[in-house]
Amino acid sequence: MASNNNYSYNATYNHSNASNIHTPYGSGDPYYNESTGFINPNPNKKGTSKWVKIGIPVAIVVIAAAVVGVVLGIRHKNSSSSASGASSAEAAASQAASVKNEIGLYPTATDSLYLLPIYPSTTNTAAFTSPTFNPSSNVALAWPSDPWTPAASPAPTNVRPDRPRLIAPSYKWQALPDLIKNDPYMKYWNDTIFGNATAYYSLPVVQYYMDGDSGILDNAREIKMRIKAFAYAYRMTNDTKWVDRAYKELQNCVSDNFGPSGDLKWNPTHFLDTGEFTAAFGYAYDWLYDVWTDDQKTTIRNNMIYYGLNRGLIAYNNSDNLWTGWWSNNTQGNWNCVCNGGLTIGALSILGDDTTGTAEQILGLTIDNAKQNCAQAVVTDGSWTETANYWYFGTTGHAEMSSALMTATGSDFDLLTVNPNFEKTGLYHMYITGPGSLFSYGDHGPNKFSTTANGMMLYGDYFKHPEYVLFQRDQHDAPEPWSMFWYNPSVSGAFWDGMPLDHFFTDPLTQWASMRGSWTDENTLYVAMKFGKNQGHQTHNDLDVGDFVLDALGTRWAGELGSGDYRSENYFSNDTQGSERWLYYRKRSEGQNTVLVGAQNQLVTAAPQILQNLTTGDAQGSSTVIDLSSDSTALFTGDLSSAYDTVTEWKRGIRLLNGRKQVLLQDDINASDSIMWRMHTNATVEISGTTATLTIGDKKLQMTILNAPDGVTMTQGPAQRLSTDPPLIDNQVDQPNPGVTVVMINLPAGQYSLQVLFNPQWDGMSASDFVTPPSVPIDNWSLTSHNSQ
Repeated sequence: MASNNNYSYNATYNHSNASNIHTPYGSGDPYYNESTGFINPNPNKKGTSKWVKIGIPVAIVVIAAAVVGVVLGIRHKNSSSSASGASSAEAAASQAASVKNEIGLYPTATDSLYLLPIYPSTTNTAAFTSPTFNPSSNVALAWPSDPWTPAASPAPTNVRPDRPRLIAPSYKWQALPDLIKNDPYMKYWNDTIFGNATAYYSLPVVQYYMDGDSGILDNAREIKMRIKAFAYAYRMTNDTKWVDRAYKELQNCVSDNFGPSGDLKWNPTHFLDTGEFTAAFGYAYDWLYDVWTDDQKTTIRNNMIYYGLNRGLIAYNNSDNLWTGWWSNNTQGNWNCVCNGGLTIGALSILGDDTTGTAEQILGLTIDNAKQNCAQAVVTDGSWTETANYWYFGTTGHAEMSSALMTATGSDFDLLTVNPNFEKTGLYHMYITGPGSLFSYGDHGPNKFSTTANGMMLYGDYFKHPEYVLFQRDQHDAPEPWSMFWYNPSVSGAFWDGMPLDHFFTDPLTQWASMRGSWTDENTLYVAMKFGKNQGHQTHNDLDVGDFVLDALGTRWAGELGSGDYRSENYFSNDTQGSERWLYYRKRSEGQNTVLVGAQNQLVTAAPQILQNLTTGDAQGSSTVIDLSSDSTALFTGDLSSAYDTVTEWKRGIRLLNGRKQVLLQDDINASDSIMWRMHTNATVEISGTTATLTIGDKKLQMTILNAPDGVTMTQGPAQRLSTDPPLIDNQVDQPNPGVTVVMINLPAGQYSLQVLFNPQWDGMSASDFVTPPSVPIDNWSLTSHNSQ
């Protein structure tokens, strides 16, 4: 599945045609593939999804454009020099930089289907060391100190005197060329940004497209993505063609041809759109401040105030009774982060020029509100309240707002620290990423465009977690302007060195586990399972207590369907039991990899309890090759009885076996109605009795019911609503799931221990090398309970 083929920008893409692509938000995006993991790694169809067609990789989000499969002179050999004898920090920094330049980028490619880095099988003791930062005063190796001294008591309206003031102050621009020369990652990102800017330059301006209730968010984020690239290219070259092209984009989205007239042009009824447009205008105003004419500044500023900041004040005060500011009230999720972030960026950009007082009023509202809402979207274990993909949107808004406040005023006003758990959210992102992509439970959202995981670099630097920075710099979405300024080039080492293979997230809202065999082998075993609650996720969750994914052999065998069609009627109505959201297959319990009882949805009031989360504590070393003992394992069990009122007991457990080569999934259940075990796969399925053989390409996985209960049957069928389901809303249709097969295990009402053993057919492993574990009640599971007897 490795490939050296690059995604290229699709210059023929026209967003006005996006509705012809049957996907959420009506547009194609390679991130959709990353989101679901439902991809058939067929080398003859690189980059496409056999599964649900939730996103055709037309590469409109070309932050991945040059990332896929790039090798920049990577030489995998041990460095002959060593920093072990160096007695000073400068020597250590110099040595780390030398090693970094000798090796180049750590990954040898990016997988063209899952968009994840591929690492060589190698040991490099000079480079693959414990993650750390190597502070240096050498401006060719590390950022210089900011020459500006902020006020002793910073205030949101007291900003630095020089421009730019947002995220990338002038001293960083001055230092950037030398850093690019001396850091292979920064060089690569810089080259990619210029490649993307060049591709955007020749395209027509973004065309207005109202995507139903989802608004013009795609438009806003695509324009923001382009503005960032054009402004970056100008500041690195002083070529005013980039300024002219940026201005065309800005003029277009306030023109008579772009949406309705009046102050609803930026669609404040879906305020995410307004927030992102305001941010785009703010970055353009600030980063290109020195080159705009006075008339251009006035035009940009006035339009930003009229369509953006004024609408922000109206939203906060609800002065038009449209309730466009609902997101400011008890909304711990991406909406609050994006809306407050965009308004803050816009306001900071025009402070000192705005004679209306609007900017000051906005800053008097957004910062405290974001601290009360946006910053609280991370729960006690570091998980994001919504979903793995909405983490991207929320953290991008949060990181942009925090960074802009720090560079403009000298303080983040505790936005980064008001929630002490925010520091942990980098671990959430790392562990929810498997070799078959994210554990993408719930909605995976719209196109990402200007949204990335690069907040990891800001958080890693601020919270002193170099592993966050090292993990993110290898990802396909790293090459974009924020990385150039959030990245700390003094970082060194390998993110995986010392990183535990397993992690358990135990906050009652989320409750999930991540277990793997390696951080650097794309073929490794990866299992993630969630319990958690069915409410409290900003209406982006599914009814999915007990849901899981399974990766092995370079593909995902059990995966997620992701979002339904956001334009479906009442899709986001509410998360009560009777919500019409739960009529749509991808949101129903039957659309998840879990147990269905009585062919009914789970209860929204489910409150699962974790019983055990155990691991042998294995961590990867410095090598990308890891050797595990046969007793290396991890397990996760829970009492899920509260998910149905027709069960007196349901306990589900999952564990790794045989040195993390096999998986056992067990359900100890007592139900008064029929039981259906369900798993969604894009494999070809052949069933023989109580065994199923799954095939994807030339890879196979065998799943077998152990100690098969009387009356059990194994069947397969399409991923579609059951015939007994309540009808959809009139004139609504369910989103199809072509190529997806559901493996089902059926049992009549009763008490059972249903044990399913998964055996990926590893190269070089014969039938006799697999183990058949003993039957052990979940209550009696331990780290050694399933050892061979």
